[in-house]
Amino acid sequence: MVRIGYTMMTEQAGPRELVGDLVGAERAGFDFSVVSDHYFPWLDSQGHAPYAWSVLGAAAQATDRIPLMTYVTCPTFRYHPAVVAQKAATMQLLSGGRFRLGLGSGENLNEHVVGAGWPSAHVRLEMLEEAVGIIRSLLAGGCVSHHGAHFDVENATLWDLPDVPPPIGMAASGPRSCEIAGRYGDLLVAVEPDRALVTSFVANGGAGKPCVGQLPVSYDTDRDAAVARAHDQFRWAVGGWELNAELPGPAGFAAATRHTRPEDLTDTIPCGDDVDAVVDAVRGYADAGFTEVALVQIGGDRQTPFLDWAGSTLLPALREL
Repeated sequence: MVRIGYTMMTEQAGPRELVGDLVGAERAGFDFSVVSDHYFPWLDSQGHAPYAWSVLGAAAQATDRIPLMTYVTCPTFRYHPAVVAQKAATMQLLSGGRFRLGLGSGENLNEHVVGAGWPSAHVRLEMLEEAVGIIRSLLAGGCVSHHGAHFDVENATLWDLPDVPPPIGMAASGPRSCEIAGRYGDLLVAVEPDRALVTSFVANGGAGKPCVGQLPVSYDTDRDAAVARAHDQFRWAVGGWELNAELPGPAGFAAATRHTRPEDLTDTIPCGDDVDAVVDAVRGYADAGFTEVALVQIGGDRQTPFLDWAGSTLLPALREL
């Protein structure tokens, strides 16, 4: 059975709303949750970008059962890997062992704010590989010093460590990132139902490990309204990650998608209240080898009706997968 998750999308809701929505997702019966870690929204119409780690701390206290996960944190620019390790250890303690640390090489959209530049993709992956090694060393305990190509750590120790360190998920979108994910990750993170990603992850050490995908949906009883909302707030997704990692701000995404039509989104984003459309989209991930899929309901102000529909109708249908 594919596990079905709920996404706290920080780009489209404020911190209190995100936590309240997660309480509703736990009540509706979602199997797990993820949270995006952004400094900017993709488009101005989304309108939010609170600090994900504060949201996570509050969410851990507001819920009892539902697992939590970053989807994903970049540990190489805004955050030093030694600080990410400390945050992850603390979240694992606060959540009572419900936390998973999702890591990725990041997007210029969020990381440019610290003024460190935005190197080429192969350098960013080198940085990610070095960073995850530092994080694993610190989560294992003891005093860590490290002087590498990209990071320095001097006599660092995590004083509050969970008995079981949080599993580490690694985002992947191509062969090199799949190699890193298979070698260092406890699970794969991806945002498209691409069997090649799972195959490469397994070939590089990921056999038997979870593979977590993500699917945007735009639920509404009025399908035209659902399509319009998807176009207004989620048309950035048509660019693909090679483009999405490079643009520096919402204005760039607005310009890059100015010719995108509403109908360009409906092949990949289920819109309306057709349960079968969502089931078919999730089945695409399952057929590609994914074991978990986190749903993103588009529209920060449309979470309550989505959660009601999910609890009564959608989740029972998805359980049959």
